[in-house]
This record gives sequence, C-alpha cells and structure tokens, in this order.
Amino acid sequence: MDETVVVTGAFSYTGKYATRLLLQRGYRVRTLTSHPEGAGEFGDKVAAVPYSFNQPEELRRSLEGASMLINTYWVRFPRGAMTFEKAVENSRRLIEAAVQAGVRRVVHVSIANPSLDSPLGYYRGKAQVEELVRKSGLSYTIVRPTVIFGTEDILINNIAWFVRHLPVFGIPGDGRYGIRPIYVEDMARLLVDEAAAQQNRVINAVGAETLTFEELVRLIARAVGRPVRLTHMPKFAAYLSTLFMGWWLNDVVLTWEEYAGLMTNLLAPDGPAVGPTSLTRWLAENAERVGREYASEVARHYTK
Repeated sequence: MDETVVVTGAFSYTGKYATRLLLQRGYRVRTLTSHPEGAGEFGDKVAAVPYSFNQPEELRRSLEGASMLINTYWVRFPRGAMTFEKAVENSRRLIEAAVQAGVRRVVHVSIANPSLDSPLGYYRGKAQVEELVRKSGLSYTIVRPTVIFGTEDILINNIAWFVRHLPVFGIPGDGRYGIRPIYVEDMARLLVDEAAAQQNRVINAVGAETLTFEELVRLIARAVGRPVRLTHMPKFAAYLSTLFMGWWLNDVVLTWEEYAGLMTNLLAPDGPAVGPTSLTRWLAENAERVGREYASEVARHYTK
C-alpha cells in the first residue's frame, strides 16, 4: 500500500494501537508528537516529527506527502501555559496545515456529547475543534469516544488501584449516571477503518456494555477480588477527596469537568455499539494485572 498516514501521538495510548494496525495493513506512518524520542516498539518504522504549532511552514511540511491524518491531539486539563483555548488554536493550525499540505481525509478523535454551549471548557473546546474539521473542506470522520479501556488505560486501572488499596470507595452522587466504555483495540480499528472511508460522518465510539458508575466500581471490585464498601458522597466532597489523593500521588486524579461530564450522563450517549469487546470479559481476563500499579497522567505526559 503506497499511502502515508500521519498520526498525532502515535507513541501514546490510542495512537499506539492505531499505528500498530496501520503498519500491519501496509501503510507508511509518520507521527507528530511531543516526545519524538519515544518510538519504542516501532523503531524506525515510524518517522517522528515534533509538533511545530508556532511554525506554520514547518507544520505544513510535517504533513506533506500524507493522504490521511488521524488526529488524537488534545489536552485533558489545563497545565502551565497550556489551556483548552490554546489547544483549540493549535488544532486550528494543525487542520489548516493539513489542508495546505494536500491531506485528503482526517479522522478526528473528539469526545461524547461536545457542545458549543457547554459550560465545561473541555466539552466546549472539543465542539469548537469539530466545527473546524467540518468547515475545513477535508473529507472527515469525527469519532466521539467515552472512556477507552485497555492495558494502559488510566480511569479503569486507577479505580482498580484504589479498590485494591482503600477499604472505602467514594461514589459521587447517586452513582446512577451511565458510562459506555470502548476497548482500545476496537477504538483503533474504528480509526483505521475510517481513514480509508469516503463519506463524512460522526460516530459515537461506544462499547458493548452500558453500566452505571456504581455498577462499574462493583464490577471492578469483583474482578480483582477485593471487598470494598461504597459510600455515596456529594460531588464537591468527592472532588475534594480526589484533590487530596492527587496531591498525595502527585497527579490529577479527576478534574471538576470530568466529574461534571460523568455525573450528567455525557459518557453514555445513545446509539449502537461500535466496539464488540465487553469490559466485563476483559476485566475477567486481566484481573491479575489491572490496578496493580497506579497510572499517573502527569508522569505519562509531563515528566518525560
């Protein structure tokens, strides 16, 4: 296959799985990344170029020769000079550079239930980038995942870590809000399949199961074989407890916006499942290792 695909963040979580599949299918892969030294398993199979958002010509050249772009670029929370507004601006520059470089199609990773009117900067920013993609003139698929689970996952792994280490687990609110997690390999397959597609569309990337948050925690506790007592907490009290845990672990456990999105059912969109892998089955198969070590977002992205 004589086509080049640029993947933003090919050495990170979802991007890594998509890159494996692209290479298996015979594509040439190039990545734009904050960590060009982190090729790992890919070695010289993937050309790595640093992000150059502030150098438009360099950014355009980094995309030249590619027919497709799989874009996973975003920030989970503001840190230092990086804000959601800055991430939107960087995304605008990336999409403009893709157009100028002759990229034909973009597969853009968004989030479930983004909204231009959202009071949450994360969801509002994601909606703004979707608008940029739609208006770019590029052929596109916008993929809207909820929680992506797998070996390197943070949320599911860290719930399991807390269950393994704490006798009590705090459930924010009534715990009845939903979540439709998708397996990372199913997500990667969707991204790569859509790169080769033709039509413009938006897909809710949801998995085979819909669980309430309380059901999710109980499922994880059963899988790892740890008895745990659940206690329901007001949202603000639960948030304060995660702030304390974040201070102790030198990490950001959950942000206020993530609490708000979760508790208002933004992670349980309607529509058919596009990922066949069951979280229940995956947990049963991976019970011995899930939650054995805490997965730090800060260590993963900011201390390399």
